Amino acid sequence: MSAPAAGAFPHPSGSSPGTPASIKAGEFENRISGVLRNAEGPLEGVQITATGEGFEGEATSDESGRWVIEVPEQGAYEVELDESTLPDGAQLAEGQENPRTVTFSGTTNITTLFLFGEGIVLETTSFWSVLADRAVAGLSFGLLLALSAVGLSLIFGTTGLTNFAHGEMVTMGAVLAFAFAALGLPAIIAIILAVIGGGAFGYVQDAGLWKPLRRKGTGLVPMMIVSIGLALALRYIIQFNFGGQTQQLPGAQGNILDFGPVSISQNNLNSLITSLVVILLIAFLLLRTRVGKATRAVADNPALAAASGIDVDRVIRLVWVVGGALAALGGILWAYYRPGVTFNMGQQILLLIFAGVVLGGLGTVFGALLGSIIVGLFVEISTIWLEADLKYVGALLVMILVLLFRPQGILGRRERVG
Repeated sequence: MSAPAAGAFPHPSGSSPGTPASIKAGEFENRISGVLRNAEGPLEGVQITATGEGFEGEATSDESGRWVIEVPEQGAYEVELDESTLPDGAQLAEGQENPRTVTFSGTTNITTLFLFGEGIVLETTSFWSVLADRAVAGLSFGLLLALSAVGLSLIFGTTGLTNFAHGEMVTMGAVLAFAFAALGLPAIIAIILAVIGGGAFGYVQDAGLWKPLRRKGTGLVPMMIVSIGLALALRYIIQFNFGGQTQQLPGAQGNILDFGPVSISQNNLNSLITSLVVILLIAFLLLRTRVGKATRAVADNPALAAASGIDVDRVIRLVWVVGGALAALGGILWAYYRPGVTFNMGQQILLLIFAGVVLGGLGTVFGALLGSIIVGLFVEISTIWLEADLKYVGALLVMILVLLFRPQGILGRRERVG
């Protein structure tokens, strides 16, 4: 659903306000939004103004009551609803603060809601219902993290490389899906092509960079530093071509489904099912096929695998293709979960992907799956007690605490160092 256009009134420092000038939708990444509804339904045509940080913008609610004001930078803004534009019979509920101050805190989107009517009684939700909702959301988030973490773990297991460019492989999947959808392709076709593109990107990376470095005997630490440089280069190449704004994939605003006391969006449910099916398929391939057994052999002992007649380079190339495809799919699901596509979206969850891999055990695929689910559950459930902006910090803290007592991770094995 497109947002109503916002009017912008920039107030440069040292100058007086000028004539209102309209801005293009999507010009600024930071947004203040809300929905206006009363007992009769959505409130259309109501004017909202946001002022702060030397900027003033306004918006008018659309037929669904939605309004969005895009602002140039994060900070504190005073949001005011023009009560004179309310429809006949509509009035703010007693005690509603108008104007009110809203403050960005580590997010590009902030929502503020105005309540209408008299004698409003806020519906309360039981703790167990909230816990169930957060657990389902955490499982969905953990499984989409697992897609990327499994690919990262496969790459580490077969090459020993800690790939900091894996976050950009996640971003690439979402960006490709958006690009294919922008060409007019159906959403499902765009997603399939984006996953194939992610696999091709993994192939090109290994063929053009990592295989030559391996043949030259480059150490793992220099290769890790190369991956950091590659991550920075890819991130800003994507930004240059894609832009810094947030874009939405088709169907980003899914319906909310109720299953008894548990509510979940259609997109999150689709993400959960897709992630689970793909992970089970990967597990089957690793455990029951010759290619999977060869992959596990290379991960366990590359030299012995080569002596047994396994083409190690071919297995590693296949792992890069699979890892790229899984990262791309994880990026697409992440874009629906957030929701939105940005040039640095992979960077935002890279540490969580590493947390899942390290928590489960470096180089172990099933450890990456288990660790990612634990991270996802903790991230979402912790919001019951923690501020939303602290949920990622809590997940990383849990990883540190677990590793203090079990350095090899949950499913990892002890190794002698030195």
